[in-house]
Amino acid sequence: MIHKPSFTAMAVHIRMENVSYETDCEYIRQFAAKWNIPLYIETTRFEFDSSNKKTPCFLCSWNRRKQLFTKAQELGCNKIALGHHMDDIIHTTMMNMFFQGHFSTMPAKLRMKKMPITIIRPLCMVEERDILSHAENMKYRQQVIKCPFEKDSHRSDMAEIFRCIENMNPEARYSMMNALEAEGKLIEI
Repeated sequence: MIHKPSFTAMAVHIRMENVSYETDCEYIRQFAAKWNIPLYIETTRFEFDSSNKKTPCFLCSWNRRKQLFTKAQELGCNKIALGHHMDDIIHTTMMNMFFQGHFSTMPAKLRMKKMPITIIRPLCMVEERDILSHAENMKYRQQVIKCPFEKDSHRSDMAEIFRCIENMNPEARYSMMNALEAEGKLIEI
């Protein structure tokens, strides 16, 4: 007998009212409707001033995630699937090593301790270039994001450094993922 899981999918898009960029919400609505997936668009904000030790990217991400958790609980969801891919996981590992001094990353599966929700990252073993290629083949419209803070990000620096590492060792990404798996960093229970 083949086990066929049963689940209901819902989509949530979080907008930041105080960051001057916008995604094409109508395109997102049409895409969700095409797949018969209910879409919820939520708006939140964060406060930032130059004396804050947290970067705007961190604050934006943290507040979007907080709003996502709130909406998921309101909808009765027990899992949140995020779109982080292999490159995101590797770049996060590098940032944590170089800026926080510890070997960790965004796990592919993380059971939250303070709420009955599990975060999953179903694209964690897919390379970013494969996702881009698939999107191009499917003729998905690219969402142009022009966040005023996107150039001030360590993440883009890590992506550039990792490209250099892959030039030296084309298998580097698999070594990094194997190290994360061996240390139990990809699944947190």
